[in-house]
Amino acid sequence: MNDFQKARAVLERWMRDPVAMVVEELGVEPDLFQVDLLRSYARPDINRIALKSCKGPGKTAGLAWCALNFLVTRGLLFPDKNTKIGATSITGDNIDANLWPEMDKWIQRSEFLKGTLRWTASKVFLKTRPTQVFAERRTWAKRANAEEQADALAGLHADFVMFLLDESGGIAQAVMVTAEAVLATEGQQAKIIQAGNPTHVTGPLHRACTQDRDLWHVITITGDPDNPRRSKRISLQWARDQIRQYGRDNPWVLVNVFGEFPPASIDALLGVEEVEAAMARHLTPDRYNWAQKRLGIDVARFGDDLTVIFPRQGRAAFRPRAMRHARNSAASVDIATAIIRAKTSWLSEVEFIDATGGWAAGARDVMLDGGYPVHEVQFAAPALDQRYKNRRAEMWLGMAKWVQNGGALPNMPELVPELTVPTYTFRNGQFVLEEKEQIKERLGRSPNYADALATTFALPEMPAALITSLRTSGHAEHDGDPFPSADRDGDPWK
Repeated sequence: MNDFQKARAVLERWMRDPVAMVVEELGVEPDLFQVDLLRSYARPDINRIALKSCKGPGKTAGLAWCALNFLVTRGLLFPDKNTKIGATSITGDNIDANLWPEMDKWIQRSEFLKGTLRWTASKVFLKTRPTQVFAERRTWAKRANAEEQADALAGLHADFVMFLLDESGGIAQAVMVTAEAVLATEGQQAKIIQAGNPTHVTGPLHRACTQDRDLWHVITITGDPDNPRRSKRISLQWARDQIRQYGRDNPWVLVNVFGEFPPASIDALLGVEEVEAAMARHLTPDRYNWAQKRLGIDVARFGDDLTVIFPRQGRAAFRPRAMRHARNSAASVDIATAIIRAKTSWLSEVEFIDATGGWAAGARDVMLDGGYPVHEVQFAAPALDQRYKNRRAEMWLGMAKWVQNGGALPNMPELVPELTVPTYTFRNGQFVLEEKEQIKERLGRSPNYADALATTFALPEMPAALITSLRTSGHAEHDGDPFPSADRDGDPWK
């Protein structure tokens, strides 16, 4: 054979066996899941592939290898046909940080690919046929709705066409509907490959693995130490540490270590039955008086929101006080005075104030000037535990577990919707609580009571201070309600 025939024979072999291209040209020994991906991509009877992945196995490298193989084999073997790839991710920043530079990384590893392809910030194309053979980066604006996101993939037609959707766990289903339209064109050879972490129980990745499972070739990438097909790129010690710390059934472990979806019920923070059971639960003082007395304060951010002061000691939460403020009032002084009154009356040991905005800063300053320290909580600050997106999600989920594990709530109808309307999900493997603005829109008001109670979970539970001398006969009221003038279900602020 002459050189042309030899080169063509190599390309034909690489088209049938993409693993050979990766090994011979890129010098890499693929993982088992990458071998499965490459061989599935090469099969003419498979046109939909979904990678359901744990954290960090190298799935983006697999997508890049498929794309590069698609461009050079189809583009060079079929000079009279067009070959096009549309590539996207959950955000433009994500594709710019992952899939797109990954393409360039592997091009630079091969003299053949460097001589054949050119990489730019928006396209990778065949140098000899730049308008007929290319992969194109496609994104949408950060605030784009589902329809606008879907439009980003529209209009891609060729004899050979492929869509790559990276981090598809959080992409809108409408995007996949647009991508799948290429499969309907007669005479067109099309492939769709999506990859992502199973962080959402809706969307194209979840749908491919559930209701449309018969249409998709699904590859699960796991870091499970007990699975012989586990990805070798996942630290065995890290995986074991996560399982030991959180348990095999923990949603964090399911998503990040095993590459499995969390239970569908994960969307609901709390059920109505759970909250009503907590409101009907009455505890004797010995069940909670060992714990630190805490006040959680959610400060109004102007408008119609309430300022709420919520007392809690261990397993028992007591009736809160709610206040409204006029814009031209001395709101910060009023709030600080109410907190100090509660502290001195109930002898609370620590006060947590939501310092995100509104009158919170002023109330904090008044308390500090009066010699009363207060613990500030920034809801948007990074969580203490990496499983949670921020402090807000961390505290709310701590509160939910407290309710489920025997916490007692005051009998307040307002708490039922505030604790049961909010939902949460996973994003990049972390618990994310529904945005407060979304909760407020569906609830019809701000969840001030729930936010105030949640702030009492800003730090791990601690034992009570040594104030036994104050808990002698005649002062037993300090073991119960914050204000001795009312029973637990009454109004302690009168």
